[in-house]
Amino acid sequence: MVKFFEKDPYAPIQYVYDVDKVLYKAKSQYQEILVIENEYFGKILILDGVVQLTERDEFFYHEMLVHVVMHAHPEPKRVVVIGGGDGGAVREVLKHETVEKLYFVEIDNEVINTSKKFFPTVSSQIDSPKVEIKNMDGAEFIKNRKEEFDIVIVDSTDIIGFAKSLFTVEFFRSVKEALKEDGMFVTLSESLHFHKEMVVNVQETMKLVFPIVDLYTAPIATYAGNWWTFSAGSNKLPLRQMRRPCISPTRYYSEEIHSHAFLPEGLYERLMKKLDW
Repeated sequence: MVKFFEKDPYAPIQYVYDVDKVLYKAKSQYQEILVIENEYFGKILILDGVVQLTERDEFFYHEMLVHVVMHAHPEPKRVVVIGGGDGGAVREVLKHETVEKLYFVEIDNEVINTSKKFFPTVSSQIDSPKVEIKNMDGAEFIKNRKEEFDIVIVDSTDIIGFAKSLFTVEFFRSVKEALKEDGMFVTLSESLHFHKEMVVNVQETMKLVFPIVDLYTAPIATYAGNWWTFSAGSNKLPLRQMRRPCISPTRYYSEEIHSHAFLPEGLYERLMKKLDW
């Protein structure tokens, strides 16, 4: 049996997957793209040697990335998704009937094309008339915009390479300025098991910009460290409160998950004081 050995630059362990079939292999202008098939996980999308999604468990990540801030906002109409070329975040955003316009900002069009071909259930809403695709750097897209958007969602690859521009204080300031008075922002921020220093760094950087910053988590079996974090910022409203009924369908996210996903205050305080646990 052929095996795929993941090349995660931050993980102290290595994940290995049986490869039943290699479905696609290419190199775009920005990264290596690989699609393999595995008996348990189904089709798997891999970028630069790191697993981005599997058919079996992608909904955990996409639902939690999107629905927490979308439900914390009273009426999100104009949304930006930066990255996430597979289209999973776009699919989840458009489950909210309040959304009138979604800007899908993905620098690598080849990832979009690959997902359309091999992951149709993930990319199912990319061609919605509400979606406008921008093949460009997300940091450049958001720069110099003033109070245009209700929600900005960053669904990037790991915090390395060309994705680094999406985790700077300059980028966070641009996002804050681009958001409306009650706007909200969320980004992935790695694992509490393997990348605790990165999680703290993202939180500290966001606190330089946003009046309200919080942290919530979800179990992601196929991401290094498994205990995955999402860093969220808000211009005005607390993020832990749901302001609209839970949309349907969801497979993991719910009212209970929303309230329990945020890091307990005591544990959050220990994290930010950089205490061992």
